[in-house]
Amino acid sequence: MNTKEVFSRIMNHEMLTREETKSILVGITEQQFSDTEITALLTAIQMRGISVDELLGFRDGILATGVPVPLDCDRYIDVVGTGGDRKNTFNISTTACFVIAGAGYKVAKHGNYAATSVSGASNVIRNHGVMFTDDLSKLNRSINEAGIVYLHAQLFAKAMKFVGPIRKALPFPTFFNLLGPIINPSKPQCQLLGTATLDQMRLYSQVYQRIGIDYGIVNSIDGYDEISLTGDFKVSTNTYEKVFAPSDLGFDIARPDELRGGATEEEAKDIFDAVLENRALPAQKNIVLANASFAIQVLERGRKTIEECIAIARESIDSGSALRTFRRFVEINS
Repeated sequence: MNTKEVFSRIMNHEMLTREETKSILVGITEQQFSDTEITALLTAIQMRGISVDELLGFRDGILATGVPVPLDCDRYIDVVGTGGDRKNTFNISTTACFVIAGAGYKVAKHGNYAATSVSGASNVIRNHGVMFTDDLSKLNRSINEAGIVYLHAQLFAKAMKFVGPIRKALPFPTFFNLLGPIINPSKPQCQLLGTATLDQMRLYSQVYQRIGIDYGIVNSIDGYDEISLTGDFKVSTNTYEKVFAPSDLGFDIARPDELRGGATEEEAKDIFDAVLENRALPAQKNIVLANASFAIQVLERGRKTIEECIAIARESIDSGSALRTFRRFVEINS
């Protein structure tokens, strides 16, 4: 690939094709680019902005060079946030995943260690004794017997190790931050995504339409990359866009301090456990219910009202099913 031509086009605000950005990503994994060239590429695209085709091409490249996970399951969901909202919330998406699985749905949760908060999905999962694996038979056993499988990102997206040190050295986020939510190696048919901004919501809406999956994208107007219940929030799906208030779902407004994940990984773990054991603060439980219910609605292709989905999620916690699901998951994966 002619790198000079690529950089010239980017600097002239020209957009690359999906195939071109896939080739660039593959070239990075084959070490065709120097660290200086990769740094220049990340900087130039960040300054210019990335197109939907370019983002999809980089996604194609990561999936093509990574470890695929063909799950023996017809329909399942991933629940994830873009991160970067710097709110240090507890593990809302991860907790919601076990509530969804406890309600009888299938989940393939893709995650990593924390980047901007105390505890990411991999932190809280590991701190319960779970051993991460890329063994396909074990992954399939987990989703079939527990209803949920956890895919630790570092085992699957091999391309990320080639750009990791450069990303850490740069004083700004790059388009690789946008890739995390859309590179689940099992290629789920459904996804609930939390974004920190409405601009990101618009970008991912176009991405999901191109990928062709059932999706829900949520954004709390005050900047949380999930449904925080601290104020109004917007939801965009295959079939509707709507702004909700917490009261529309029968929930009280939450205070920001009720969402915080604590100062240590152990504190974050305790909140996660408290929700599944049905002893959490009302606001903590409600926030998990809200996120789980919109994910359930995506899985149901919008055929259930959000009130029905909240009732399903609530029953998962109140009956102990979510907790039993989590314990079975830990038993299989320890």
